[in-house]
Amino acid sequence: MNFAIVGCGRIAPKHAESIMALEEANLVAVCDIIDEKAEEFAKKYNAKKYLDYDEMLEDPEIEVINICTPSGLHAEMAIKAIEKGKHVMIEKPIAMTLEDADRIIEAAKRKGVKAAAVHQNRFNDAIQKTRQALEAGRFGKMSHGVASIRWNRNQAYYDQASWRGTKEMDGGTLMNQCIHNIDLLRWMMGPVKKVYGNTATRFRRIEMEDVGVAVLEFESGALGIIEGAATVYPTNLEETLNLFGETGTVVVGGIAVNRIEKWRFSENFKEEEEAIVKAQAENPPTVYGYGHQLIIKDFIEAIKEDRDPYVTLEDGRNALEIVLAIYESAEKDQPVYLNQK
Repeated sequence: MNFAIVGCGRIAPKHAESIMALEEANLVAVCDIIDEKAEEFAKKYNAKKYLDYDEMLEDPEIEVINICTPSGLHAEMAIKAIEKGKHVMIEKPIAMTLEDADRIIEAAKRKGVKAAAVHQNRFNDAIQKTRQALEAGRFGKMSHGVASIRWNRNQAYYDQASWRGTKEMDGGTLMNQCIHNIDLLRWMMGPVKKVYGNTATRFRRIEMEDVGVAVLEFESGALGIIEGAATVYPTNLEETLNLFGETGTVVVGGIAVNRIEKWRFSENFKEEEEAIVKAQAENPPTVYGYGHQLIIKDFIEAIKEDRDPYVTLEDGRNALEIVLAIYESAEKDQPVYLNQK
């Protein structure tokens, strides 16, 4: 499968290295409007260089386009690629509005191409193990879940690119950094009925929030808490998912929801918990984890098998809808009701 990457910024190397590591994938082209970025990337990965996205879309060799540009560009770029018959993998968030997300979903269905939201943490070993326990009914009835993202993005991070932290192109920490764990909370706990949120810009000179919190009510009646911050001093602390059920408690933590810290499905849990905690790999070197290679591999298989990818556009839309509901609730100082499927 021949891939191209558009946007040669912070996350693009993770996509490139993952594509290169897969026998069934080739990176054939890269695109960026900054010539030196595109040139450096093309040389490093032995790929064709494009400075014009529309021109790249005319390349018949390219089958899949991985969109790694600023978030505000995702929707239009995805739709353009889909209209040309290309499959697309869209970095989170898939769009900045629900209307744009729906346009992408509609276009992909109409053109019969595959499209996925890049929420790679679903492939973390710890998350997969937790999901299996959930599907096996080990939690019983759910009480509540908590997603905590306690990271640091200093002012220098935002100053590196003028689009970062803006309403139009990026959103704040909930939309950018925290949406991965929000996706996991939604995936584990089910559709959201009601959101009450608050946001603040405490330390960073940006348009959007650097810290946000929310209380959720799920359709099931279970409750949820989201805590997301780019303000944690002095470096990234943790990304943790807590799940509490009638007959089970799991805490997945580490730097990027990649390590099981608590695993309790009976009153005599200690032996099972110790074995699971002991058997785990070390933390990944970065908060991006190891999931990109697995999500790209799944996407290739989805194309070959003509099935939905493991993480669908609808999944990306669900996470986006929660973030937008938090923003709306914070702005109006009242709860926001969702209609998630």
